Amino acid sequence: MSAPPEQHPIAVLQTLLDEAVGIGVFPAAQAVVLHRGVQVFGGVAGKVSGDTRFDLASLTKVLSTTALFLRLWTEGKVGPDTLVSRYFPGSPVGDAGATVADLLYHRSGLPPFVPFFAQALTAHPELLDATCPSATRSRVRDEVLQAAASTPLAAAPRTRTAYSDVGFILLGEILSRAANAPLDTLFSRHVAEPLGLSARFHRLTDFPVDSVPAPTGATRPREPAPGQETLWKDVPTQPTRPGEVDDDNAWVMDGVAGHAGLFGTAVDVARFGQAVLDGCAGTSPVIAPAPLWHRALATDALVPGSTRSMGFDSPSQVGSSAGRFVGDSPPGAVGHLGFTGTSLWVDLRRSLVVALVTNRVALGRQELRIRDFRPVFHDFVVEALGLTAISQGTHG
Repeated sequence: MSAPPEQHPIAVLQTLLDEAVGIGVFPAAQAVVLHRGVQVFGGVAGKVSGDTRFDLASLTKVLSTTALFLRLWTEGKVGPDTLVSRYFPGSPVGDAGATVADLLYHRSGLPPFVPFFAQALTAHPELLDATCPSATRSRVRDEVLQAAASTPLAAAPRTRTAYSDVGFILLGEILSRAANAPLDTLFSRHVAEPLGLSARFHRLTDFPVDSVPAPTGATRPREPAPGQETLWKDVPTQPTRPGEVDDDNAWVMDGVAGHAGLFGTAVDVARFGQAVLDGCAGTSPVIAPAPLWHRALATDALVPGSTRSMGFDSPSQVGSSAGRFVGDSPPGAVGHLGFTGTSLWVDLRRSLVVALVTNRVALGRQELRIRDFRPVFHDFVVEALGLTAISQGTHG
């Protein structure tokens, strides 16, 4: 009797996913790894399938908002130097001279987070009703955008880097106005359809019934994230429908926003990561030509110590979620995290894409062991593929 074929070392990733579900790091997960354009791993853990959509949270910032910026930049409708005041005249961030690039680099001076939903839910409790009229949701969305535009700056533009949901809320609306179309329509037209993605926004006024995504929480508003416990009070909590966006600010914006709102699979996230590599190589100008990709992915040179490029982040030198190897040599890596437990890292030197999506918040927002899991997972990817030596990689 012949011996069974040896399992490829990368199969250990499935064990990691299963074990993480078993000990409660997250209830479910999908992961996809691409190397030089070929899928070398695809795994699912927990009570989901490969087709289950996950709330991608802040991966929306790159898959939708940054990608649409690149598309509209290519078409000449908006650019890095476009002034925020062109679309939000009289706003503090506009009056300070901030540009679209400042929003993309998270250097506009806007604060990281403001609970706009608290005021919206207090003033409009009817939002919690599934039959809330679309006119009401549209009016509340406009009110939230006005509140975001009126937000005082925490610092002058271009003086420091501070990751800001508020900035991307405004950026999403700028792109929508520049293209004269809703953000979810633009995403479908310019990103999802050309790249063959199943990802979509879950607009509350056109709520999807085709499938139920991985759960993230049962109440609205959600429980405060660590550090947010004192930012709002006296907002009654009520049950929420399965499949609604986890982020409360995106929720009161009818589920469509520049900072959050997108639902998709690990396959979707990985395909977008491959589009980044192909865009840089000039082999697929679907979103933007190579020169614009290279400009967009260059780390911000204006603010010392910044790890940000346009919309994307890069691995920090110590304690990166990307682990010890991803991005450890020029031209490095780009990626992003999502609060619900999602991530995308693209190693430009190794032509490596790692997409990991989970719903860790379904176990409570205080469950933070995803922070320990991510770097271990990415290290196993690189080691299993024998790519720890940089000479084995190639720049895509």
